[in-house]
Amino acid sequence: MSIQSNLNTIKASLPEHVTLVAVSKTKPVSDLMQAYEAGQRIFGENKIQEMTEKWEQMPKDIQWHMIGHVQSNKVKFMAPYVTLIQGVDSLKLLQEINKQALKNNRIIDCLLQIHIAEEESKFGLDENELNELLTSSEFKELKNIRILGLMGMATFTEDQNQIKKEFTHLKSIFDSLKSIEGYGKDALQYISTISMGMSGDYPLAIECGSTMVRIGSSIFGGR
Repeated sequence: MSIQSNLNTIKASLPEHVTLVAVSKTKPVSDLMQAYEAGQRIFGENKIQEMTEKWEQMPKDIQWHMIGHVQSNKVKFMAPYVTLIQGVDSLKLLQEINKQALKNNRIIDCLLQIHIAEEESKFGLDENELNELLTSSEFKELKNIRILGLMGMATFTEDQNQIKKEFTHLKSIFDSLKSIEGYGKDALQYISTISMGMSGDYPLAIECGSTMVRIGSSIFGGR
């Protein structure tokens, strides 16, 4: 199967309100260009250096999503062009993104990563940390970021019930965002995105309320 036909098959299966992020990490530019020529414009990378190299080489109407864990000292490299930073898991990181966005005269969109998996290795905030962050005075000072919603990764398991439970949990946190006391209504007007679901579990994620799926191997083949 070609990248183009894989992409078309997946796109045909997605509801209109769900955005497809083609996860292109470790793949060569030639593969990404095949997806681009098939109409894909949103790509997800997990290493800032690799993403920046691809951004430099590829058409400028592409939206680049950073989907990996972000080190604060690397934010400056993607600040000029990144469309969405999906894995934001601390106030410190938000402050750095805000600082670099300001330097580039931009407002950078972010998703807050919530820890929903049972695995310790996954990054993310828990519900208390999320509430603390969003109601803090430091957060309210950040004028060059926009929080578009939440992102989460389910446990790597075959157990569909567990995955469903984790996705449903993320959706309930997402739904409760709008009722957090002391969280400015202005900041909430952009909350629209819940990014969950990958190649193995995206149909279930959509069923549970996902509006953005991150799909790599089902488009580009295995790593």
